[in-house]
Amino acid sequence: MTAVTDQDHTERADQPGDADKAGAAENPPPKASGNTSGNACGNTSGNASGNASGNASPNASEGESVDDARAHARVPDGDSSSRMDPRRDPRADSRTDPRTDTSGTWDDGLIARRVDETTGGNQYAVMDSRTAAPPTVSPLVYDGPLRSRLEALRELVGLSRTRLDSRTLAEAGRVLDEASARRRLSGQHTVVAIAGATGSGKSQLFNALAGVAISETGVRRPTTAAPIACSWSDGAASLIERLGIPPRLRRRPLPTGDGDSQLRGLVLIDLPDHDSAAVQHREHVDRILALVDAVIWVVDPEKYADAVLHERYLRPMAAHAEVMFVVLNQIDRLPGEAAEQVLDDLRRLLDEDGIALGEYGEPGTTVLALSGLTGDGVGELREALGQFVAERAAPARRISADVDIAAARLWPVYATQRRTGLSEQAREEFADRLADAVGATAAGEAAERAWLRNANRACGTPWLRLWRWYQDHGEPTTGRLPSRTQADEEATARQRVEQAVRTVADRASAGLPTPWAQAVREAAVRGSQGLPEALDELSVRAGVPTGRPPRPGWWPMAVLVQASMTILQFLGGLWLLGQIVGVMSPNLGVPVLLMVIGIVGGPLIEWGCRMAARGPARRYGLEAERRLREAAAGCGRARVLDPVAAELLRYREVREQYGRVVGAGS
Repeated sequence: MTAVTDQDHTERADQPGDADKAGAAENPPPKASGNTSGNACGNTSGNASGNASGNASPNASEGESVDDARAHARVPDGDSSSRMDPRRDPRADSRTDPRTDTSGTWDDGLIARRVDETTGGNQYAVMDSRTAAPPTVSPLVYDGPLRSRLEALRELVGLSRTRLDSRTLAEAGRVLDEASARRRLSGQHTVVAIAGATGSGKSQLFNALAGVAISETGVRRPTTAAPIACSWSDGAASLIERLGIPPRLRRRPLPTGDGDSQLRGLVLIDLPDHDSAAVQHREHVDRILALVDAVIWVVDPEKYADAVLHERYLRPMAAHAEVMFVVLNQIDRLPGEAAEQVLDDLRRLLDEDGIALGEYGEPGTTVLALSGLTGDGVGELREALGQFVAERAAPARRISADVDIAAARLWPVYATQRRTGLSEQAREEFADRLADAVGATAAGEAAERAWLRNANRACGTPWLRLWRWYQDHGEPTTGRLPSRTQADEEATARQRVEQAVRTVADRASAGLPTPWAQAVREAAVRGSQGLPEALDELSVRAGVPTGRPPRPGWWPMAVLVQASMTILQFLGGLWLLGQIVGVMSPNLGVPVLLMVIGIVGGPLIEWGCRMAARGPARRYGLEAERRLREAAAGCGRARVLDPVAAELLRYREVREQYGRVVGAGS
C-alpha cells in the first residue's frame, strides 16, 4: 500500500518556494535507491529525499532494501503517472469537486483519507471544510455533581472579586472558562496528548498507535517541533482548533479494521519534548496540557526519575491521576527482569508524587511497560486506551480534577479551623465600652441625685433647706480638687471609643483567613470614623432631661404635712410669747407640746420622704442610664457592628460555596 499526500506535516511546507519543491519531488528521475525514512502518510511534498513511488512502511530503512520497499509500493500500470501528477488524475479532479465525489469525505478540515479499491492504495488530500457541511456532533454534557461544583465555583469567584486580588482567583477563573469552552465542543471525542522527555520515544509510540509513520522520528533532537494531531473519527475539528494545531499538522490513522472501531472517538496529540532546549517547544507543551482531556506520559529507562518531569508536571498533576497514563517505553533495551524492576521503581516514584495508581480495579493512573520499536505491549495500551475513550468520561474527569486543584489553591483564603463571628458576649462588651465612653453610668447617677434633691426640696423642713442653701453658697472653694475640663473628657471618651472598636474588630476577625480578617478590620475602622462625635450628640439628646424630674403623687401630701409641722411650731412659739407678754394665761404644756411636735415632726417627715424617694429616684436614674446606653449601642451597631456583620455574612456565604466546591468532589 502506498500513501501520497499533497501537503507535508512539517513546518517546511509553509516556507516560500516549497510548492515548487513539492512539484519537483512528485516527478523525480528514476533512481536505483531511495530514501525510505518517509512515513506512510505520504509526507513527501516538502521532503526532496522521497522517491516517486512513496515509502512502503516506516521501517523500510531498518531491514528492507529499496527494491523491497518499491515492491511494496508498486501500483498498477497506467495509474502511476496519474498519481505522479494529480493534475492529470481524474480522481484528483473529483477530490476538488464535491459534486463528483462519491466516496466518504472527512469534512472537518483534517487531511482526509480515501481508499481506492481499484488501486488498493490510500490517497490523501486537504479537504476544505467550506465545501461540505461539518458533521453533527453532540456537545459535552456534565453530570449533576460536576455542574453543581462549577456553579458553586462561579458563585464563589463572584462573591470574592471585591475581597481577593485577581491573581488569587486567576486559576479558578481559568477553570471556569475552560469548562465552559469544553462543554460547547464534542462529547464523543477524547483528546489525549502524548508527552515526554527528549528521546523517550513519544513519536515512535504515536506512530505505533496510529499504525502509520505520522510523526517524524530520528536521532536529531528535538525531533518533534510542533504538536501533531491524529483523529480516528469525524467531528474533531473544533477540538483540534482549540489546541491551536493548524490543518497542515492534522492526520488520520492508517485503517486497520478493528483498530479503527476500538479507538473511535480518540484524538491523539504528539507533543514536543517538555525538556526541550527550545522555549517555544516547552510553551507548546504547557499550553496544550492545560487543554487536553488526558495525557500519556512516556518515560524511558534512563530518564524516568527525572526531577523536571516529577516536580514540574507529575506532582502538580496528581489530582489528574484518573486521566493519566504513564508508559515505560524502550523496555527492549532492558535485559531479563530489569524491566519489572524499573517499572516497580517508577510506581514507587509516582506514589511519592501523590499519584493514585489504578491497581486492583481502583481508579487512578494506568502504568504500563512497552516498546514502541518492537510493538511489545502496544496492544495492551491500545486496549486500555480504547476502553478509556469508550467511557467518554475523561473530559468531565479532567474538569473535575481542575476544580479540585483550584479549590486546593483557594484553601488558605477560605478555610478556617475555628468558629468565627461575633458572640453575644462580644456585642455586649462593645456596648458597655461605648456606654462608658458616653458616661451612661454617671448620667444615671446624676439623674438619681437630681430626683432626690427635688424630693428633699419638696418634703424637707424650711430650716434644713435654708441651711443647705447656706452651705452651697457660703462655703469657700479653696481646697477643692479642680474638676476635669470638657476637652479632657472628650479626649478620654475618644480613646475609649477607639479601644472599643479595635477590640470588637479583633474578636470578629479572629480565626478568619487573612483577606477576610483584613476586610473585617477595614469595615470596623470605616464605621468608627465620626463615631465619637455621634456619641457626644447622643449624650446630649438622650441624657438627663432638662428641667425638674416628674413629681410623684404623694409629694403634695408630704408638703402639706410638712407645712402643718411648721405651722405647729409657729403656733406653739406665739402661744409662749403671748404668755410671756401676759396677753394669755400661763399654760406651758400645750404650747411646748405644739412646738416639740412641729420641731420633731418636720425632720421625721423629711426622713420618711427621703426613704420613700430612694426607690423612685433609683428607677429614674436607671431609666436615664438605659436610654443613654441603648442610644450608644444603637449608634455603635449601625456604624460598626452592622458593617462587620455584613463582612462575616459574606464570608459565611463564600465558605458555604467553597464547601460545595470541595465537598461535592470529596
